[in-house]
Amino acid sequence: MKQVFHSFSTGQTSLLHAPSPSVSPGQVLVKTSCSLLSSGTERMLIEFGKANIVEKVRQQPEKFYQALEKVRTDGAVATYHAIKSKLDQPVPLGYCNVGTIIKLGENVSGFSIGERVVCNGPHSEVVAIPHHLCAKIPDSVTDESAVFTILASIALQGIRLANPTLGETFVVSGLGLIGLLACQLLVSNGCRVIGIDPDCKKCALLESLGISSYNPGLGD
Repeated sequence: MKQVFHSFSTGQTSLLHAPSPSVSPGQVLVKTSCSLLSSGTERMLIEFGKANIVEKVRQQPEKFYQALEKVRTDGAVATYHAIKSKLDQPVPLGYCNVGTIIKLGENVSGFSIGERVVCNGPHSEVVAIPHHLCAKIPDSVTDESAVFTILASIALQGIRLANPTLGETFVVSGLGLIGLLACQLLVSNGCRVIGIDPDCKKCALLESLGISSYNPGLGD
């Protein structure tokens, strides 16, 4: 099967041939029909991979201090080889996946072979996912719409923590994909929403959905 991987060592993203995963107890095996690019998260990983060692340290200073501690305990040579080995391991990209169940692991109930599901699988032709990280897709929902479920759930969790009530006004700062989804979920919850972003195109997209926007770069 084919799967998308990224190298933190070289900064390259590649479509590679990989063995098809086996299904473990509690998992379902899903044949992918579509997979969504999370532009923010995946761009961050790609930019980190392309950065030089100094830029990597700046982006993740906590890892630098962990490396220093490892030098104290294990020595510089062992630390160097451990870091190099970690960076050389290809990382699978993606976590928004839609497909059809082709096999069930032991102790899985509530799902059947042939059902369409959305899950947090990577960009891969076949994925093995714990059944509690999958959800059935209603017949009336297309694969292309269902694949946004994972990102929408991230926005929904933030909204649940905010505990909005009917008629409240909410400001959503940042109109990336999750921000746009958060705006729509808040409106569905009966809230008045104002989205803020310095990108005119993102503000225009929000306005096309009937939601107010504000571009701080344009002033009043």
